[in-house]
Amino acid sequence: MTATKGLEGIVATTSSISSIIDDTLTYVGYNIDDLAENASFEEVIYLLWHLKLPNKAELAELKQQLADNMELPKEVLDSFKTYPINKVHPMGALRTAVSALGLYDDEADVMDDAANYRKAIRLQAKMPAIVASFARVRKGLEPIAPRKDLGFAANFLYMLTGKEPEAIAVEAFNKALVLHADHELNASTFTARVCVATLSDVYSGVTAAIGALKGPLHGGANEQVMKMLSEIGSVENVDAYIHDKLANKVKIMGFGHRVYRKGDPRAKHLKAMSEKLTKLTGEPEYYDMSTKIEEIVTSEKALPPNVDFYSASVYHSLGIDHDLFTPIFAVSRVSGWLAHILEQYSNNRLIRPRAEYTGPGMQTYIQIENR
Repeated sequence: MTATKGLEGIVATTSSISSIIDDTLTYVGYNIDDLAENASFEEVIYLLWHLKLPNKAELAELKQQLADNMELPKEVLDSFKTYPINKVHPMGALRTAVSALGLYDDEADVMDDAANYRKAIRLQAKMPAIVASFARVRKGLEPIAPRKDLGFAANFLYMLTGKEPEAIAVEAFNKALVLHADHELNASTFTARVCVATLSDVYSGVTAAIGALKGPLHGGANEQVMKMLSEIGSVENVDAYIHDKLANKVKIMGFGHRVYRKGDPRAKHLKAMSEKLTKLTGEPEYYDMSTKIEEIVTSEKALPPNVDFYSASVYHSLGIDHDLFTPIFAVSRVSGWLAHILEQYSNNRLIRPRAEYTGPGMQTYIQIENR
């Protein structure tokens, strides 16, 4: 047996949910460009879970189910006030809250298909409430209950700010949710499938996935991009800053991808939205800095931007705290995690790879007094 570092190029399972072929991302055969321009996030959730787009009645039913299950248990809301607010990262809070949700779900350990689907609905619905509620509690504000007359994207922004969002903000956030919903067998999705392949419960699978997403080489990249833009400060500083990083072999976050070779097809949609939003908010320098960085990195390192790069300035323009960027990624990606969890349950086999041993050869135990 010979190991492949990072499992690169290894095909670990079959799936009908999404694909990346010749740098084209599809959800159930629908090109991401088509979905980003036309679909609501709720339609994408249905598509990933049912492998088809919903009709009007099916979409209305899903929206109603999500609206009916968005509020959090009081115990989970109250627990936010016990967290070490000034120390905990929102991803840590999200991971803990999702795990806690399983304690208050009577069906947490019921493993039939219908119960697992109901849990998927509840988790998908509650993820934005967790992120928005914690974001408010840590600032000394009271959580805001969701509104049943608002869609998924609008409800998150409303629960975060207490104000009904403008149409452009809803459009931008919906597009970001669609673009981040699934991405074949990425690190967090693989983690979720490995977890539930033991026949562990849905809450465990999603909690495990959040732990994987937390890392800066996965979901944490967009937060690091915004940190970089803030450090640079202006377009005039980009050249010296980036060339210094490149000269010192420091990774520029938001560039390159393990799977894509010609470029991440999602990036262009967020780039266009970044240009529009930064102009509206009077902060075009964030877009200008980003395009200048892209120009340098792509010309000198042949690394195109990935979805994280322009999502940073989009979320900043929506007035979202920078350390909430990765939890927002989870608010979207949980739709894909749940799709893969349900698919894993439907045709399960324990995921148990082997390792290539590189330690010492056979040894003989020596009594401690002789060592």
